[in-house]
Amino acid sequence: MLMRLTFLSIFLLCMLSELSGQELQCNVAVSSARIEGTYKEIFQSMRNDISEFMNNRKWTDNQFAVDERIVCTIFIQVTDQIGADEFKGSIQVQLNRPVFNSSYQTPVLNIKDNDFDVRYVEFQPLEFSETSNTNSLTNVLAYYANIILGFDYDTFSLMGGTPFFQKARDIVNKSQNAREKGWRAFEGNFNRFWLVDNLSNKAYSPFRELMYRYHRLGLDVMAEKPDIGRGEIADALKNMQKVYRSRPDTYINRIFFDAKSDEIVNLFSKSNTDEKSRLMSILSECDPANAGKYEKIMQQKVF
Repeated sequence: MLMRLTFLSIFLLCMLSELSGQELQCNVAVSSARIEGTYKEIFQSMRNDISEFMNNRKWTDNQFAVDERIVCTIFIQVTDQIGADEFKGSIQVQLNRPVFNSSYQTPVLNIKDNDFDVRYVEFQPLEFSETSNTNSLTNVLAYYANIILGFDYDTFSLMGGTPFFQKARDIVNKSQNAREKGWRAFEGNFNRFWLVDNLSNKAYSPFRELMYRYHRLGLDVMAEKPDIGRGEIADALKNMQKVYRSRPDTYINRIFFDAKSDEIVNLFSKSNTDEKSRLMSILSECDPANAGKYEKIMQQKVF
């Protein structure tokens, strides 16, 4: 009887674990190729600690099964080591999202942040405070964790990512007096401040509507109704045109096309000529940097 109860307890604990697993499945890599020196173990420790921080922390009040965890990638390239515990370089954040009734993973985010300036002490636990600016590394990590969650939630429900973008904004606000760059408006148009500012600004809400329509109403129906899904995406891209005409140099405009330009080419190479022409007028206006890439859409013949 005691043995049966023991097995039952273990089973229930496993089931509870399956239901309440953390939200992120974050793959972390840290490159130190540019750093000279013999003691490289610190960068492996950094990778392990960041992975544990991102994957084992509970970021929401929602329940996630193991197979529902949000798959993302963080790649850190350390280019300078200043003293024993200060490191500079870049952090690249990527997020993919599964498409319904498909094995396809659509790219949602591909951000490279060159203002990675943090302190890290080996064997010291990574601690994060929502109310104080105590740790430069965990501030950056928590900021991007909430950005990842916000983008993911926005693709499943209209404006679903709002609570997470607000948390990211709170981190920006508390970091205004930080020594490190990337948190303030005057430090450039494409940094952590401007990303969350764009996402929180009601003037750019068409972008967030685009994210929902593109993914939930577009990609997610394409397995069964490809023409309807593709048509929804083409119509939704007009939202990006609204944002671009309001302010051409928004960070979200760059982020969207950095993630989506190749996918858009693949999606619309098979559409009809009228749809292609309408789409090209939007793309050539909103993303002139990739104009040559989009020409492939028109070159592809539909049989």
